Amino acid sequence: MATQTAPRKKASTKKKSARKYSPAAGKRVETEMRAMKKGQLKSGRSGKKVTNPKQAIAIGLSEARKAGAKVPPPKA
Repeated sequence: MATQTAPRKKASTKKKSARKYSPAAGKRVETEMRAMKKGQLKSGRSGKKVTNPKQAIAIGLSEARKAGAKVPPPKA
């Protein structure tokens, strides 16, 4: 007597999402990071030197948005 097991449920198949950031946006962030490491990156109005990598990334993404690259909107 063969016992039948209940058919297994597949794991929820989530639709593969497209890239959040375009390669152009990555290139822009890379450029800003290099400028920060050289000590040449300045922040907006104040013109102070940027030393925080997170701030350099934010500046790079902002520049990419202005250029029209595919970048999600900033967090509110």
